[in-house]
Order: sequence, then C-alpha cells, then structure tokens
Amino acid sequence: MLTKVSVIGAGAMGTVMSQIIERNRMKVALLARECEVQDLLVARESRQYLPGARLGPGVTPTADPAAALANTELIISAIPCQYLRATWERVAAAVPAGTPVCSVTKGIEIGTLRRPSEIIAEHVADNPIAVLSGPSVAPELARCLPATVVVACAVPSVAELVQGVVSTSWFRIYTNPDVPGVELAGALKNVIALAAGILDGLRAGDNAKAALVTRGLVEISRLGVALGARPETFVGLAGVGDLVTTCVSPVGRNRCAGQRIGEGLPVQQVIAESASVIEGIPTTRAVLELARRHEVEMPITQAVYDVLFEGKAPLTAITELMTRPPKAEDRL
Repeated sequence: MLTKVSVIGAGAMGTVMSQIIERNRMKVALLARECEVQDLLVARESRQYLPGARLGPGVTPTADPAAALANTELIISAIPCQYLRATWERVAAAVPAGTPVCSVTKGIEIGTLRRPSEIIAEHVADNPIAVLSGPSVAPELARCLPATVVVACAVPSVAELVQGVVSTSWFRIYTNPDVPGVELAGALKNVIALAAGILDGLRAGDNAKAALVTRGLVEISRLGVALGARPETFVGLAGVGDLVTTCVSPVGRNRCAGQRIGEGLPVQQVIAESASVIEGIPTTRAVLELARRHEVEMPITQAVYDVLFEGKAPLTAITELMTRPPKAEDRL
C-alpha cells in the first residue's frame, strides 16, 4: 500500500479518482486551482463538476504544487487535454524523479497533435507514464456503480501498481500493453459521441445510433492502426466499451453537447453553457488533421467537423453521410 498519492486536477474525474484511492486507505493530495480549493476544503465536494460526491478525510485539497507532490509515490493526471501542457509546465519542477504518472485525460492536443502521455513525457522524461481509460462516466463512479477499465504502460510493473491502487470491489482494472491504442481510443470516441448526440437531437432513432457506433468504431480503429496501435485494443474496453458508454450515457458531456447542437443550438452557446470542458470539440479538429496526414478516410469525423466548424446544418451532414456512394462493409 502506498503512503501518498497525488491527483492533479479537481474536475469530475480527478475528484472521483481521489475518492477511490482514499477509500482504499491511502492519503491523497488533490492539486486544484486556487479558486477551487476553498470550496473543496469547506464543502468537501466539487459543487461545479461533481456535486454530491463527498471527499473523504484522507483527501487534502491544495493549490500548491510543491505541497501536493512532495514525497508522492504515484501521480494521477486529470487535466483536460487542451490545458495539460500549461499545467505540466507549472508543476513539473515539483515532481519527484522517477515517480510514476498515470494519465486519465482523453483528447489530442490541437497544433502538436500529441496524446496526453506524450505531453506529460515532454516535462518529466524520466518518469514512467501509464494511461487509464475505458467506460468510466464520473457520476456513476462516484456512486460506486460497477465499472471496468484498462491501464496501459510500457513498464508492466507500473501498470500493475496503478491496477492495485485504483481497483475496488466495484471498479475492476485490466492491464494492457498498448499505450497508443488505449489513449487514442479514449480520445477518438468523443468525436463519435458528439455525432451520436447530434442524432439524438435530430430524433433519428436507435437504428441510426447503432449504425453510427458501428461505423464510428471502424473509423477509430482505422486511424489507430495507422498510428501504430494494436487492432484488438479497439474491440476491448478502451475501444468499443468506452464508445458505447459515451454514445448512450444521459450524462456524457460530449453526447449531451451533440444533442443540443442537433436540436439547433449554436456550437459556441453550447460550449459557453457547459460547466465542464467538452473535449470532443477540439479533439475533432486534431483528429481530422491526423487523418489527413496519414491519408485515413474518416467520413463521420469529417461530418462532425463540418457541423462544428463550418456551420453545416446537422440534418444536411447526416443526409450527406447516408447518401455516400454504396460500398462493401469492411472493418478497417
């Protein structure tokens, strides 16, 4: 059992990870923004991101990186992808050499097209980095509802360490050696979830949703394999498992955002009114650029991009997808 674990980021997933680890009888330092700390200390919950989910007495919120990271034995990084670089630039000097880092961030950085673990590695090159991903809606985890995810790392002992620290009787963790695949699956499924929400907003029905999820998995797998991931990862928990949850969950941020867009709300209004970052929106831009660079066909992603950034009407985008030239079904 570890003496101290540090969680960077007090959003929904950071809060949940703090809860889980503290319940496993470990002390947790929760590194939050200055504006969040007082609420966490007094209310003992994140009323903005995860209301009602109480922090245990073993969780210590702080805005001081040195205090949060001193003598820590494991770091959980739970910062939204587009803010990850700035955060790690600020905290890297306080990270103990060699301390493992586990990223739970899902996304791809605009501009650099880097995965979260790659961004972290730029700042702590000598620390082993794992990634945890899979079907894990934070409000359900906060209620201790059963869930199963995977943790991937190039160093098997680090994956096993995270597995031991985070596992509970209701939260099962598998290990997986495919770091790029697990991380890409977690990022790409958010794009498909936006499309699923748009279908819900248009009231397109369950047949359309099933087709979207199936063909969306093909797109995710196609790009993932082109980037060096293992095909089997995308039919596992990090791939199809997370995709299904994100596309059907009534509280999933990306699906809910897509639904509002499908109902006719402007994209910028949806973003402005969301309490949390909608990772799928910037990720769509990054994914399409990756697809172009690697000459991978991703028609669903292109349709989502056109709605988000080109002002195309959702119904027009769906109609164009449905009327593409007929072809044989293939997996990749």
